[in-house]
Order: sequence, then C-alpha cells, then structure tokens
Amino acid sequence: MAHPVDVHVGKRIRHRRWLVGMTQQQLAEKVGIKFQQIQKYETGANRVSASRLWDIADALEVPVSFFFEGIESDSAAEPKEDNVPADILGDKEALDLVRSYYAIPENQRRRLFELARVLSDVA
Repeated sequence: MAHPVDVHVGKRIRHRRWLVGMTQQQLAEKVGIKFQQIQKYETGANRVSASRLWDIADALEVPVSFFFEGIESDSAAEPKEDNVPADILGDKEALDLVRSYYAIPENQRRRLFELARVLSDVA
C-alpha cells in the first residue's frame, strides 16, 4: 500500500504538470526517465527519491517544497462542507476549466463569474 506522503507528492506532481500543460512524456524527457515512471510517481505507487524530486521540481519550475504544500490537511478523499473536493485542482476537468476561464478577457471573465455565482445560488 502506498504511503500517504508518496500519494500527496504524486498528486502535486500531476497538479503542477497539468497546470503548465505538460504531458507525462514531456516531463519524463526533461527528467531523463520513462513516462511510465512518472505515472507511478503520480499515483504514489513508487516513491520519488530526493534527487529525482529535485529534477522534477526544476523541470516544472517550482521549489521542492511545492510538493509538500498542504500535506498537514490532505483529505482529498473527503469532500468539504460545500461539496467541493479538497483537491479540486487535482481534477483534470476543473483544471481545464480554470485554464479556459483565465483565457477569457477580463471584462467578460467578470461577467461569467457573476453568472456562475447566480447559478450556484439558485441550485
């Protein structure tokens, strides 16, 4: 069984990779490993060594500490009170939505935000 810290670090690797729009293959090439190893890291099936985590952090342009952020309160499996998962940006659909949202011009984005707020109040 995977250690919870390994699972958390793997989720953070996947989160950052998605955020920068990088594939597992691209990350693997930058780090000098096979993409299957990235898959294993992201699921927590394999533990990431310190030197490999350093290389991954460099490839994803974040400090190593990024992968440990939120580890004290990691309850991704448990939804919050407002039915939003704790690891919302770990969901590819949510991340794609955020990327698309920020691609919209600011004035239209504000109107879309207000529309979403009204719709959520009605639901």
